[in-house]
Amino acid sequence: MSVSWYSKNLGDGVWAYSVMDQVKDTFGPLFVLAGEPLDMAVFTRYESEGRLQCEVMAYFSPAAATVAHVFDAAPCDKPQLDNLDLLGGDARCWPLLFPENK
Repeated sequence: MSVSWYSKNLGDGVWAYSVMDQVKDTFGPLFVLAGEPLDMAVFTRYESEGRLQCEVMAYFSPAAATVAHVFDAAPCDKPQLDNLDLLGGDARCWPLLFPENK
């Protein structure tokens, strides 16, 4: 059984900053309590899928499941690396979480 990633639509790209701050504020203390593991991370991506306005999607690694559940994020496939930004976690997580893109 594979461990799931989680995703959550944080809303319109212009207005999503406050929700992104809430995710960071929730993630930070839980990250520290967990011992700052390299595989615990939250990423964001601006996605438009043909719409005029883009929306911000948050992707929670499997180790960040506790944070994902706080925000009612849904299980999803591992996101593609293209245009992902690290919102929370250790910058050294990239090769661990996306080893296929080394």
